[in-house]
Amino acid sequence: MEPSAKERLIALFEQWAGQTMEVITELPCSGSNRKYYRISGKNISVLGAINKDLKENIAFIEFSQFFKAQALKVPDIYAVDGDMDCYLLEDLGNTTLFDWLSTTRSENEIPASIISFYKKAIEQLIEFQLKGKDIDFSLCYPRSKFDKQSMMWDLHYFKYYFLKLAQINFDEQLLEDDFNHLCNYLLQTDTNYFLYRDFQSRNIMVVENQPAFIDYQGGRQGALQYDLASLLYDAKANLPQALRRELLNHYILLISQKIEIDEAKFRELFSGYVLIRILQAMGAYGFRGFYEKKEHFLKSIPFALENLKELLSEQWLINNFPSLYTALKEIVRNERLLKISANNTLTVTINSFSYKRGIPIDFNGNGGGFVFDCRAIHNPGRYQEYRNKTGKDAEVIAFFEKETEMSNFLDGIFKIVEQSVTKYLDRNFKHLMVNFGCTGGQHRSVYCAEKLAAHLKNKYQVNIKLKHIEQEMKS
Repeated sequence: MEPSAKERLIALFEQWAGQTMEVITELPCSGSNRKYYRISGKNISVLGAINKDLKENIAFIEFSQFFKAQALKVPDIYAVDGDMDCYLLEDLGNTTLFDWLSTTRSENEIPASIISFYKKAIEQLIEFQLKGKDIDFSLCYPRSKFDKQSMMWDLHYFKYYFLKLAQINFDEQLLEDDFNHLCNYLLQTDTNYFLYRDFQSRNIMVVENQPAFIDYQGGRQGALQYDLASLLYDAKANLPQALRRELLNHYILLISQKIEIDEAKFRELFSGYVLIRILQAMGAYGFRGFYEKKEHFLKSIPFALENLKELLSEQWLINNFPSLYTALKEIVRNERLLKISANNTLTVTINSFSYKRGIPIDFNGNGGGFVFDCRAIHNPGRYQEYRNKTGKDAEVIAFFEKETEMSNFLDGIFKIVEQSVTKYLDRNFKHLMVNFGCTGGQHRSVYCAEKLAAHLKNKYQVNIKLKHIEQEMKS
């Protein structure tokens, strides 16, 4: 009997690492069919990927090696199975820019540290776009260029999986005419740069307070504006318009120092690329949400509707694409879509803390919630190699994933907290606090707080405020 892909992945790890696999943990799936595992041996932890789409694997592996040679922060590729359907790559941890943003923002107030991080990510985006011009575009999959054919695929994706499934009325021929016209309009600019394709907050990792990048296997030749639109109009990131303008200006300032651009034309076409990116994303929300019944994709729809409203006042859209404009107006007024509320009524505050400083106070006045003592869990802080790490670092994460006592501890906590969250949502309560304490507020409590925040964010439509009190006092 032939070994399974997972068995071959484990064998690949043991051959590469020269040690026995001790723990393998499947990571939560996203919107793709790829499977990721965190694999740990005695003193090594990496990620393993399984993907039956061999052309996509080749694109990711080759692009990774190219960008690594250009000194861009992408994961190292450690080993690839002979069948090309599984490989080992560098573990960049669990914290994405979206995680950081969604657990630290206060409504429309974005911390200065995150704005600075966005600007660093934009600086690196320009490096991808310009240095990526020399990549071997024959490796691109499924298409080597974001040309008219690619654009029409995205627009049809939107039409069939969003418009039709949401039961929006439109004239098929007139809408098709507008789609063709929109593609020609967008292709007025230079399309010979590297287009990352999915440059958004979930694909930007936070590693030692610097950006690192994943999921560029769909990259191809294209226009500069597309990736910037993906980042600034990332639906659930929901950046304030003022910040979007600030970051757009920052990009234009930086790119103008490297290449010559027509700023007025760049800005005009940027709005067009914002539109096609939103429509592509809405197609994905329709396919994954309406068709595959994955509820968390539906939760992005209200944010996409708000982004559409911003565009519907723009004259270029009203004058040039009347049928598309009519369909979009119908979308933002559609009662079925409006029922998918974007308003999170419950805020869950999750803290990690050190018992040396005492249990955090609930300033919301509820005086309730939970305090979980993590000191019964095996402490990585006892070992020299982990003393300068925290529960957010890949090495510490791998340490805990070897420990069944940690997973058992969290399983119980998830059930208890879920009971309260469900009841609080039903009764329209506004606040719930959950605290995790350990000796130093560095390893166990931080890891538990991060895991609960991710668990609740994936399962419920709530606001999460995550704070690592001891770590913030040190920084």
